[in-house]
Amino acid sequence: MTHKIQNGSELLSVAHQMADAARSAILPFFRQTDLAADNKLSDGFDPVTEADRAAERAMRDVLAKLRPQDAILGEEYGAQEGSSGLTWVLDPIDGTRGFISGTPTWGVLIAASDENGPVLGVIDQPYIQERFVGGFGVAEVISPHGTKPLSTKTNTKIEDAIVFTTFPEVGTDIERRAFEAVASKSRLTRYGMDCYAYALVASGQVDLVIEAGLNSYDIQGPIGVVEASGGIVTDWSGGPAHNGGRAIAAANAEIHAAALDILKGY
Repeated sequence: MTHKIQNGSELLSVAHQMADAARSAILPFFRQTDLAADNKLSDGFDPVTEADRAAERAMRDVLAKLRPQDAILGEEYGAQEGSSGLTWVLDPIDGTRGFISGTPTWGVLIAASDENGPVLGVIDQPYIQERFVGGFGVAEVISPHGTKPLSTKTNTKIEDAIVFTTFPEVGTDIERRAFEAVASKSRLTRYGMDCYAYALVASGQVDLVIEAGLNSYDIQGPIGVVEASGGIVTDWSGGPAHNGGRAIAAANAEIHAAALDILKGY
């Protein structure tokens, strides 16, 4: 995939400032027992809180000051046109269900993308202060334990794989059966980690994340981080995943191919 090269150091700096602003906006709300959550759905439950809205406003404020020429696509406030050819794709809290439950597995997702997909991704977990960054030759996690390089696992055997997805139902009945077909051949299956599962792929802890029903803001930040760390992210047919839908993130090309071999039967 060919990308137009941007000023990498500048974009990395902007992304860090956005993540810092989102942290400051979100943390006063986390684990507050009186936090209200509105439901976006008439059938089902898709919560949004003032923390989600405040974090996206804070990130948009940073862009208004530092990169006003860029477009924005955010979960809470939609699309804003730009003139630079670069779009910032923002999910202020990926995993709001986890957020309102008090689990530290949600995260702030930031991607800088051109027409071919992400050139930079950030997965930030404000409460435990872990920031996973990938792009422009950078693949690292910054935490209270220091800054460490990110590198995906080298395991290539599906029978040894650790596999994650967020929801046990995955998506449709067919999508659930497809995931279960991969999981049944793997060593360990875990659920409910939201974007943090992709950070674990980038960290060399997990082999596969398989999901469906995603929006572009759910997956673009993780794509940037996982691919910079040596992994691969595609849709279930092996094509681009940055527009959402079905996605598979794999530690390497071999285990990606093994999982796709199973998924394509569905």
